[in-house]
Amino acid sequence: MSQSVSLHHLVKQFAHPGRLDAIFLRPGRREPVVAVAQTQALVDRGLSGDRAAEKTPWRPGGNKRQVTLIQAEHLHAVAAFTQQATIDPAWLRRNLLVSGLNLLAAKAMFKDEPMILRIGQEVVLEITGPCEPCSRMEELLGPGGYNAMRGHGGMTARVLAGGTLHVGDAVSCLPAGEAHEVRA
Repeated sequence: MSQSVSLHHLVKQFAHPGRLDAIFLRPGRREPVVAVAQTQALVDRGLSGDRAAEKTPWRPGGNKRQVTLIQAEHLHAVAAFTQQATIDPAWLRRNLLVSGLNLLAAKAMFKDEPMILRIGQEVVLEITGPCEPCSRMEELLGPGGYNAMRGHGGMTARVLAGGTLHVGDAVSCLPAGEAHEVRA
């Protein structure tokens, strides 16, 4: 006989950690992104070397778009929608490329049960919402690039705990109350 499992329990279950595959910094508007092997995540600001982190927070906790993340698995879908063999993740201008973990599921489903992303040993991010595509996707991906990215543009996050991010770090999604208990 199967036991009923609550939705509150199910949204906290992930099969395994994901992996941080790449880190990209955007030094300025419309400037090429820079791929790095590591960077510092700055509480309430974003990533050191990224233009988002240069802004002074105008409210406690900073803005909701301090860090952008994209799912590596979505690159295949965007390539198929634009009829390209591959998509270079740098074209999409997201900060973190993550594989093996469903970033959409990392967004808290219940307001009283926040979820966080733990990356490596130190960094904790709160997913704040979808990272919608911009009109530049048409020039970067060709006609239809904007619509190809809709639903596949990734997520935005804010930095709750800073530290060093390294390409290859484990990425785990956890209930916020368990953040201090887990080691990646």
